[in-house]
Amino acid sequence: MIRCHFARLLGERKLKISDVARDTGINRGTLTRLYYETAERVELDVLDKLCDYFSVEVSQLLEKIPNKS
Repeated sequence: MIRCHFARLLGERKLKISDVARDTGINRGTLTRLYYETAERVELDVLDKLCDYFSVEVSQLLEKIPNKS
């Protein structure tokens, strides 16, 4: 399972999804799916923009968690 830390990054910086959408040009729906961790796929350019925006590495935005099976 892949865990997305987008919501945590927003909270730490006291930002809203609309702030990130406006500043990066990323579709608000895409950001909402990342926030609620319902995204089934993410474009590499979206990840690149988010990493640049938050000044983080991909590993700080996404984390691989072992499946409980």
